[in-house]
Formats: sequence, structure tokens, C-alpha cells
Amino acid sequence: MGDRWHVEVDRSLCIGSAQCLHHAPDGFRLDAARQSRPTAPDMDANERVLEAAECCPAEAITITLRDSGEAVFPPEE
Repeated sequence: MGDRWHVEVDRSLCIGSAQCLHHAPDGFRLDAARQSRPTAPDMDANERVLEAAECCPAEAITITLRDSGEAVFPPEE
């Protein structure tokens, strides 16, 4: 079984560019305020969701391993 991720969008940083939807349409949605939310906070590791986080112009998406809390993105320095 693969890794499970916990995905969060910092709503104070999200600018509603919808880049996350472009890269991972099954992983994110925009709410009424045009801010991103993960479709589910916990999900299987997914290359498209990681790509969405990497491409977010506001760097608003964080991904951690669900069980350990270890950073997936952004990587710890």
C-alpha cells in the first residue's frame, strides 16, 4: 500500500489562480470565494497533486505524510 498524504491549502495565501485545478482537477476545487480546497484532506500519494503544489503561484499548498506528519511539499530545508 502506498503513502497517504494530508493536503492543506492556506486560505490566507490562496489567490484563486486555479492552477491546482489545472494540474490536479480531481484533487482540488474552488469554493464560492474562488479559493482552493482539497477535495479530501487525506488522499493517496498522487503525482498530479504534488505537481499542483509545486506550481501554485502563491505557495499555498502543503502536503505532509498523514501518519508521520513528515513534510512532502514544501520539502524541509
